Amino acid sequence: MRIKCKNRKHLIDAAMGRVESDLCIANAKIVNVFNGQIYDGSVYITDGFINHVAFENDTLEAKETYDAKGKYLIPGIIDSHVHIESSMMTPYNFAKAVIPWGTTTVITDPHEIGNVLGIDGVTYMHNSSEGLPMRQFLDIPSSVPAVKGMENANATFYKEEIAKLAKLDRTIGLAEVMDYLAVIDGEEWMMDVIETALDNDLYLQGHAPFLSGKALSAYLIGGANTDHESRDSNEAYEKFRYGMRIDARDSSMCKNIPAILKGIEGTRYYDNLSFCTDDREADDILKNGHMNDVLNVAIQCGMDPIDVIKCATFNAAREANIDKLGAIAPGYVADILLMPTLDKIDPTEVFFEGKLVAKDHELQVEIKGGDFKEEQTNSVTLKDDLSTDDFTIKAPIENGTVKVNVMAFDTKDGSATHLETVELEVKNYQLCLQEGMMYVAVCNRYGLNNIALHVVKDFGTVHGALGSTVSHDSHNLTIVYDTPENALKCALNIKEARGGMSAVIDGETVYTLSLPLAGLMSLKEAKDLSKESELMKEANRKLGLDYMENPILRIVTLALPVIPDVKMSDMGLIEVNKKEFIPLFAE
Repeated sequence: MRIKCKNRKHLIDAAMGRVESDLCIANAKIVNVFNGQIYDGSVYITDGFINHVAFENDTLEAKETYDAKGKYLIPGIIDSHVHIESSMMTPYNFAKAVIPWGTTTVITDPHEIGNVLGIDGVTYMHNSSEGLPMRQFLDIPSSVPAVKGMENANATFYKEEIAKLAKLDRTIGLAEVMDYLAVIDGEEWMMDVIETALDNDLYLQGHAPFLSGKALSAYLIGGANTDHESRDSNEAYEKFRYGMRIDARDSSMCKNIPAILKGIEGTRYYDNLSFCTDDREADDILKNGHMNDVLNVAIQCGMDPIDVIKCATFNAAREANIDKLGAIAPGYVADILLMPTLDKIDPTEVFFEGKLVAKDHELQVEIKGGDFKEEQTNSVTLKDDLSTDDFTIKAPIENGTVKVNVMAFDTKDGSATHLETVELEVKNYQLCLQEGMMYVAVCNRYGLNNIALHVVKDFGTVHGALGSTVSHDSHNLTIVYDTPENALKCALNIKEARGGMSAVIDGETVYTLSLPLAGLMSLKEAKDLSKESELMKEANRKLGLDYMENPILRIVTLALPVIPDVKMSDMGLIEVNKKEFIPLFAE
């Protein structure tokens, strides 16, 4: 994709000095991502594009001059993969939060809202980000639901939906192809989706956790050649060796950069390395930053700052096939950051298309929302007659012991899980759970009324109920609980809030976070949402998640059936790599 200039001849005339440039950013230390060097010079800008980079005395006339006062000048930062919905903010409120930190372009995958509101949801993300002083490109959700036939979302995307969404102005790619088994097995519907994307000149974004060897080769041949799911050094090394583009992730939940950089240490070329946030919450952004914070993690790991900058600018643009973005050079978009040092990426000035949009972490432009029907739509439709019976598991025997297939978490803070078969005592048809075990329910919230119940181990809560409609990716209502009474109270709280999260202990509500936009997002700005998020985190800690830095995200991947080995859906427990359901009671 090429970002088109307004008037090419006018830009040429400005480069030659036949007309005045709009702006000159003078007295800067210019970071060149092509050769890795730093030059003293000035950057001339016309119609939002760089028309000349002047070194030494090669000057032009400009209508306005901005004195950089010797600061370093770098391209605007690009987030190569993000779900704006995971910030729990609307696209325009997200922009208010991240622009002051130097993020001028994001490549967003709206598959969260796509699962809830279908094509209308994706179109909303496009339209509500129109005209912002940052660039929000869209990748079309490739897997809605995440695994077809294993869960129920409120939409299904096939080649017809891909073709329709490809016509949106800022659509550039097919978003993370999560159903990697469908690619490896060559399932017809997935082949149709991939070919439709390629026919519309879209790049293919990947999602390939733990894939290796022949399976990785097959996946790459399928067309997706990026990955943000690399979690350890060996995985990153193999994917890098195969020519896969790695989007090293530092989200509010997954911190993979140190392991990835260790895995590719000593690599001669970093051309296939970029950075992403994937999922960052509002309060995390406010307190720690956005992509600038991700870059600082890489710098702290020992990576050269200029290499880091290139990865987060030029490499990211090239990965997504975006031309004339991510460098300080003639003909490139004038997204520019100024900062006093390269040891810590902390911009004091942010320019978007040649206009100052943020200074000293404060916006310099006004950003307004709009009137969108999706912001008023109630997307939570649960059973009208919910009762404790809906959250009660009845054992097949009155008394004795039974073998139960349990979903067990590998670690206290990760999303990977495994299957354990455990013998549990039964009294009066009720399971007697062992220490570390809780019940889990996934309730369809799109009017199907089905509720799947199971047992989870080492989730982290020790009592009460924790529920959320932020439950990747179908975003049905997931509840982890000790008693049916607490689960029912939690479900009713979330239903009344039109979606969100709720914590209940002993029948009393600790806190409910309302997320009325698709059950995923608030309509509030980051500063207000951050306060509410902190209250929700405190509620989570009271349930037992007091060991986690960010407990609010613990529940969100429990029902994501593309993360091995077992996950829940509203249809039951799933063995991810086999795409098979696992019964609650073992034979």
